Amino acid sequence: MKIKKKIRDFVYAHVSTKKRAVLAKKWGKVNIGENCEIYPNVIFGSEPYLISIGNNVRITTGVKFCTHDGGMWVIRNLGYNTHADCFGKIVVGDNVHIGWNAIIMPNVEIGSNVIVGAGAVVTHNIPDNTVVAGVPARVIRTIDEYYKKNSERIVNTKGLSCKEKKVFIERMFDL
Repeated sequence: MKIKKKIRDFVYAHVSTKKRAVLAKKWGKVNIGENCEIYPNVIFGSEPYLISIGNNVRITTGVKFCTHDGGMWVIRNLGYNTHADCFGKIVVGDNVHIGWNAIIMPNVEIGSNVIVGAGAVVTHNIPDNTVVAGVPARVIRTIDEYYKKNSERIVNTKGLSCKEKKVFIERMFDL
């Protein structure tokens, strides 16, 4: 059984982001929707079955989902309640991008059409159509404001080959 798990872990670590999402769903690591991407080194915590992820969600490198309150360790050691544990569900809506190394805490719902900035620590519910960043994460603008702010910097390279994209970017930056 240990060999089978090692093989699964190896395969999971060495496949595309879309395939990793399919495998996470298939192997029961987490309840995940369609057309999702999971980048390497994502941690779904010790209770992945408490996590629900919608459709068209991208979870980038180093994101961590925490479904329990680790501070209960101190409570147990102080003798207040030697069997204390505290858990919470995490729900992620549709069309969400979670940036590098973000941390999603227990009892959090992230709405649909949300961008979670890199390194954000999400400690409370996030409304639909917003961009959040910071520690703790807070709403910094709406999706519409985000698009308008970046519209002059947007380039249409999606769909180009790596080689074509490199040539485009090198010309753009006079490299």
